[in-house]
Amino acid sequence: MDPVSACGLFIIVFDAVLCLALWAGLVVLKCSSCGGLAGVWAFGAAKWAVLHVFTSVLTDGKPQAVLRRLVALLCLLSPVFESGRVFMAPPSEAYTGPSPNLSMLLLGLVSSSLACVVWEKTLCGDSTKTKDSTEQDAWPLLMRMLKYFKPDTFYLIAAFGFLILGVICDTYIPLYQGNVIDMLRGELLQTSFFYAVGQLALVSLGSALFSGFRGGIFMCTLTRLNRRLKHLLFHTLLQQDMHFFEENNPGRLSSRLHSDVDRMGRTVALNANVLVRSTVKTGLMLTVMLGLSWELTVLTCIEMPLLAFLQNKYITLSKELKDQMQDCHAQNKDLAFQTFSGIHTVRSFKAEKDELRRFKESLDRMCAVQRRSNIYSSVFCLMRRLVSLGIKILMLVQARGLILAGHLSIGSLVSFFLYQKPMSVNLKELLYCCGDTMSTVGVISKVFSYLDRTPQCEKTGELAPEKLEGRVVFQNVTFTYPSASEDKPALKSVSIELRPGRMTALVGPSGSGKSSCVSLLKRLYEPQGGQILLDGEPLHHYNHKYLHQKMALVSQNPVLFSGSLKYNITYGLKDCPVEKVKEAAKKANADVFISKLEEKYDTDVGECGGKLSEGQRQSIAIVRALVREPQVVILDEATSKLDVEVQHAVLQEVLARGRTVLVVTHQLQTVEKADHIVFLEKGAVVEEGTHQELMAKRGRYHRLKEELFSELS
Repeated sequence: MDPVSACGLFIIVFDAVLCLALWAGLVVLKCSSCGGLAGVWAFGAAKWAVLHVFTSVLTDGKPQAVLRRLVALLCLLSPVFESGRVFMAPPSEAYTGPSPNLSMLLLGLVSSSLACVVWEKTLCGDSTKTKDSTEQDAWPLLMRMLKYFKPDTFYLIAAFGFLILGVICDTYIPLYQGNVIDMLRGELLQTSFFYAVGQLALVSLGSALFSGFRGGIFMCTLTRLNRRLKHLLFHTLLQQDMHFFEENNPGRLSSRLHSDVDRMGRTVALNANVLVRSTVKTGLMLTVMLGLSWELTVLTCIEMPLLAFLQNKYITLSKELKDQMQDCHAQNKDLAFQTFSGIHTVRSFKAEKDELRRFKESLDRMCAVQRRSNIYSSVFCLMRRLVSLGIKILMLVQARGLILAGHLSIGSLVSFFLYQKPMSVNLKELLYCCGDTMSTVGVISKVFSYLDRTPQCEKTGELAPEKLEGRVVFQNVTFTYPSASEDKPALKSVSIELRPGRMTALVGPSGSGKSSCVSLLKRLYEPQGGQILLDGEPLHHYNHKYLHQKMALVSQNPVLFSGSLKYNITYGLKDCPVEKVKEAAKKANADVFISKLEEKYDTDVGECGGKLSEGQRQSIAIVRALVREPQVVILDEATSKLDVEVQHAVLQEVLARGRTVLVVTHQLQTVEKADHIVFLEKGAVVEEGTHQELMAKRGRYHRLKEELFSELS
């Protein structure tokens, strides 16, 4: 609690002590008009002086403006109220002084405190303070979220219609229950009693029936919304550039796609349901309660702002903890995903204990946040129940006086109490749904930021010629990875030509830029300088699907997806016949091991191809490339796990039909067969030529040959 709030609480308590002392004095003296109106003003002035001194002591002589206003309100409320009574009273009635009723005294104290809170929080706030960015963006985000419900407009109209009908029926149930209780005394006719019971049964049945219809339609609408949002978000994520996926790991994106979309849809839909239901129900119930007893209704209305104040404080404290809990859940999921996906590495380095320790530490952090949240929840629940208990006691005292005076019946009192509890529940639901919606604004903002993100790459063209020669030219290409600094480019003015029917080999030490050339050629990134031409046209002029069908990449560690061999080979192709798949497999010598499998091409490869060996996965990747009949083939250590005979057969096949072949390898036997060798170092082309020419130059290639090809030379 901040110092200002603590001082304000002490002032209210001290003022209550002074008022109770005055009330005790009036009771002892049996006097209700001691001093008259002047005495009331004198007591207010004296109390003002005492509270001013008390405030100065608490704040070291420098009371803030909010505390001074609170003191003035507490001291002036009673004199101003009594003066108003004198002014409004008929001339014939003499002033009898302030009421000695303790409940009225406490009512004045509570009402003045609430008035001060409302004044400070709403009417007298500091206009120079800037609102939190989340609060500023909340309304536009929620309005945008509601636009996604547009296809379900008819369902929503029906759902809200049933909702309002159910609320109307539900509201009148306690009223008819009170009528039935009054008729149990036997003072009315038997027919009237059965009529009242019939009314009660009718509204009860209507409440259950309409609520069931409303719930079913809302859940159906929510399911449709989640399906649309997930499809849209997944489509948007697939269009992003590679730098986006480097900054956002798969675990986080998967969590956003599933957990966050579910949460934002459920929160907005269900909270809108609660908002409408509670608002309509509160208005109807308040109308009925005022008709039963306005005095008890006033006490109920005092309880609700107090509970609202406590709820607002609780929401403020728990909002940060909810965000922390969401981050902890995402971190735990990401940690488990990394460990399970890299289980081979974990097992190889015997790091199971380290991973278990990391996961345990992550769980401990989440439990600490959860523990703090539970403590806040327990304290809030205790304070809320204490407030409700205090108001309930005052209501019972007031109700006793009304019953004795004949202004309230037992049945009406029962009806009122049946309304009073739901009124508090409605208020809590309203405050909770507002707070819950605000806490989801961050989630909604993050999902919308993904939906609004524009990929940082050139827009794909529509060029798709029937015949492609396959001549590739790098023209002064300069490239720096988005995550790297600008003074550390991966490629520096690289110019290379890849000719059809020839095999070009990229060699060089680690970090020389070989993989960067491959990534640019596949349009995973865009160069910052220069351009890459395919048959004289920039790569981004070609249709995306056409380009990646005519330019196939086979990497050292190919990625396979769960499914059959045929599914992985024809991945991304439509209506590819089995005969074409088998023909490509024979050319890559993969048909030998596939034919030995029990289900052959329908064999399930397991998650990420885990049921296949590394060599078999490379063979499937080569078949996947050949079945597309590409004109440009990129082999990035693609045959490192294959036998020598298979490597030779694969190279012969990819060179057939005048294909352009780019090879990145550390195998000397493969490099020696290349028609052209490009030696890269520190992102620049150092030497070019055949193996014999480069060896004859006795340059960098000759000096680093032993280092480059030491493993397989």
